[in-house]
Amino acid sequence: MTTTSQVNTGVRQRARALVVLSFIHFMLVLDDSVVNVALATVRDDLGFGPAGLAWVVNAYFLAFGALLLVGGRAADLLGRRTVFLTGVALFGAASLLCGLAQEPWQLVAGRFLQGTGAALASPAAMSLITLMYPGDGERAKAMGVWGGVAVLGGTTGLVISGVVTDLLSWRWVFLINLPIAAAALLMAPRLLPADERRPGTRIDVPGALLGTGALLALVHGLLRGAEHGWDPAAAVPLLLAAVLGGGFLAVEARTADPLVPLAFPARRSRAVALVASLLFTAAFFALSFLVMLRLQNELGYGPLAAGLAYLPYAAGVLAGVRLSSWTVARYGVRPPLVVSFLVSAVGLLMLSGITAGTAYPAGVAPGLLVAALGSGLGFPALAIAAVADTTERDAGLASALLGSVQQVGGAVGIAALVGIAAAEGFAFALHAAAALLLAGALLVALLLPVSPRVPPGRRS
Repeated sequence: MTTTSQVNTGVRQRARALVVLSFIHFMLVLDDSVVNVALATVRDDLGFGPAGLAWVVNAYFLAFGALLLVGGRAADLLGRRTVFLTGVALFGAASLLCGLAQEPWQLVAGRFLQGTGAALASPAAMSLITLMYPGDGERAKAMGVWGGVAVLGGTTGLVISGVVTDLLSWRWVFLINLPIAAAALLMAPRLLPADERRPGTRIDVPGALLGTGALLALVHGLLRGAEHGWDPAAAVPLLLAAVLGGGFLAVEARTADPLVPLAFPARRSRAVALVASLLFTAAFFALSFLVMLRLQNELGYGPLAAGLAYLPYAAGVLAGVRLSSWTVARYGVRPPLVVSFLVSAVGLLMLSGITAGTAYPAGVAPGLLVAALGSGLGFPALAIAAVADTTERDAGLASALLGSVQQVGGAVGIAALVGIAAAEGFAFALHAAAALLLAGALLVALLLPVSPRVPPGRRS
């Protein structure tokens, strides 16, 4: 017989586990952007050349995006808690390597290892949340926390980087990860459910190699094109990605235990959620990149001031996340998703008017707030749609697919929309990003199946 005390203990343990997993997720997303403001100082201290400096950012981005599928499938097959702790430990060790780096290659290698650890920990953590909160209402609240933490991590990375670099050293941008990783390694074994190994299963090695290679080549080609133009050096990895991707599909169709069963992402609700996530992430990655440059180049903000200018964005995200949990629990995923895409598009259109004479209170902060509200409303709902109807067998795979699509979406957004900004101007690029969001709203409204409302007893 289950007592009230046991139920309360279980609820408290799940809440503590969610806090630990969310803090780690915050750290992983933070490191997507935290180094950006410190790049000039890193260049001067370690003697990076212009081409090498880009790899401080891209090494993390490439490893994270390319290895997510392997990390997610490993979590399903080898145990989520084990893979999560392995990823956190690797990320912590790599952060120490970055913080102590004395040569450029050491920092780049550390960043690649950070991305590898993130690719193991992130899908394992998200799949743990999916399985710990099976009810639609409680999952909406948990994913609200998860999605909000992701957006806040990307935003506050700019603020934290400026503060730490100005007051301490760029090395502490990486070393601040160590106490978070250590705390998670101490607490997670007591809070997370024990692993249930699946006997007789193995990781699809050919599929893993082909899939990882295809994602690595795709993201590299997109980033190369955005930075240096669409020359043959960018076309070659994109062509290689197409060839490896074709080989991956052929292998997955024939193997008995595929890395990604082809029917899994083809399910209509999941396919719509993944495509919508790609559009949403592309728009918001480009937004962060372009607006940050606009604040510094046109309005004359220093790195710290530009980072602090994003604080209203954090407030908008928190409001959007809270609203997302409430609306998804009561109306299903589709209505809040459509609204989030539309609100986000309005925010981008408002921000497209930033010029050299724009005042921050009237011309920047309102657009940031509106875009942030749409972001906070949308990202948790997209995560819920992407992992819907998953089980112990495939929750890690669903989480990894979502993460991979978001990484590719970020690369597409930077490559395409930053290129548009260079050719046609800042305002035109944000109009194009808003058009992506409008297309996403139409896609969700027409093709995402209607989910049932959550009965009152399942909302908590």
